[in-house]
Amino acid sequence: MTVPPGSTIGIVGGGQLGRMLALAAAQLGYRCHIYAPDEAPPAAEVSACFTRGEYDDAQALARFGDSVDVATYEFENIAADPLHALADTVKLFPPPAALEIAQDRLSEKEFVERLGGRPARFAPVASREELDEALARIGAPAILKTRRFGYDGKGQARIMAPADAGAAWESMRGAPSILEGLVDFGAEFSILLCRSASGEVVVWDAPRNHHSGGILALSEVPAGPELRPALIEAEALARKVADALSYVGVLTLEFFAAAEGAVFNEMAPRVHNSGHWTIEGALTSQFENHIRAICGLPLGETALVVPRVEMRNLIGDDVDRWRELFADRAAHVHLYGKGEARPGRKMGHVTRLIA
Repeated sequence: MTVPPGSTIGIVGGGQLGRMLALAAAQLGYRCHIYAPDEAPPAAEVSACFTRGEYDDAQALARFGDSVDVATYEFENIAADPLHALADTVKLFPPPAALEIAQDRLSEKEFVERLGGRPARFAPVASREELDEALARIGAPAILKTRRFGYDGKGQARIMAPADAGAAWESMRGAPSILEGLVDFGAEFSILLCRSASGEVVVWDAPRNHHSGGILALSEVPAGPELRPALIEAEALARKVADALSYVGVLTLEFFAAAEGAVFNEMAPRVHNSGHWTIEGALTSQFENHIRAICGLPLGETALVVPRVEMRNLIGDDVDRWRELFADRAAHVHLYGKGEARPGRKMGHVTRLIA
């Protein structure tokens, strides 16, 4: 199925990822229609249409599907069940099955493990007693995470010693959780690929990622020759995941580079923060290729345009440096149009191409 230019693409979610998808779609001649619960989401500012609706309103999502020619979503922290109502009225990519797996940390790790991937040691936790049992098997230090709806370090508690278990469990507030053993790693990186409905796959150079407070601060591309064995292993797994899901669109898998190889951390069935550098740094950005994939167009080349690229997030009041950033002629500045610069909130990013 090919969705021709001039058609309308529906995007569930109105944040910065939806905004950048809409900009890429407009370049290719498509209109975008945003669906989100917010009063004035950033993506709506650059899109042809906006419908305000709740993510769990199946009837509203079905009506939204009737108004567009193909649909996608920009983030995974939404309930998958209502999206089936959207998928019943219009083609929805990536497939809802990918969302269902990715938004549950336990399902995600079990799925990857079945494909031969290597996640950190993990155990499901549904009670304080199960947490104690999991700690006895996995040991400390470890991280307790909610199984669902956590991102950028949210919904997590570090357990440095068994004595920390009580406070960690209290912080989960009874939510189904997962205990993960800490990984002794030398670097973090991500694999970003795009797969078409016909099975064509393109892969970008892997970025080395640096986090601060659980939030991505900096991505450097390429990740470095010392990571090559781990990168090869990780890319092979990412391709297996995409094929197993009959995936369409951009898929991101995050990894730790450890002594034992590539250790899987998590996956995101969407365009990803660690791929923002591709807008200026690659021949085809992750956003353009996602639009190409969901519309049935040939995928674009992903090669670097310069030897090195770095992307730095503007978090919280970092955005107040906008005058300084705009004065830097080598900086490609992207501001997301968000109103309040709260601590930990991604307000924009800056990409630099390094010859």
